[in-house]
Amino acid sequence: MIVVGLTGGIGSGKTTVAKQFESLGVPVYIADNEAKKLMNTSKVIKRKLTELFGENAYVNNTLNRPYLASIIFNDKSYLEKMNAIVHPRVARHFKKWVAKQNTVYVIKEVAILFENGGHKHCDFVITVTAPLALRIERLLKRDDTTKEKIKAIMNNQLPDDEKVKLSDFVIENTTIPNTIAQVEKIHKQLLAKDK
Repeated sequence: MIVVGLTGGIGSGKTTVAKQFESLGVPVYIADNEAKKLMNTSKVIKRKLTELFGENAYVNNTLNRPYLASIIFNDKSYLEKMNAIVHPRVARHFKKWVAKQNTVYVIKEVAILFENGGHKHCDFVITVTAPLALRIERLLKRDDTTKEKIKAIMNNQLPDDEKVKLSDFVIENTTIPNTIAQVEKIHKQLLAKDK
């Protein structure tokens, strides 16, 4: 089965693109969502994150995201340590998920696909891009955040031009009709790869 990585910077519209592929019957694995689930359900992950971040890592048996974020943003080494705990388990979960699918290809949506080396495990990569001002505008509407926080997250992600160089397909996500047309074109190309 063909594994297609779907990535893009924060606010580029990966979720919008993922939904378009789903509407075409393509199974989509949202790695961030599955990681969040595993961080709240896996006993091993819970134990290791509590060892790493202390007893405040979980409140009422639920991951204390604001607490972890405050530590990670002040010391990036904690992000690497957390990823070393979570990412291998998400990768195993993804392999089991893929085995249950019955399609020509699946989409694995990962925000930091290149940053964590996940692109090496994909047959093709799609990067979603959008102009910086539009991305910031989307995020200010979507999240209770500030431009400073958005820029801090963007600074932790590989720049779009570098992602584009490493990608097989690029979707410029500015308007829904345009995005749908690009998704449909890529979908046809990926289906043709199976022949």
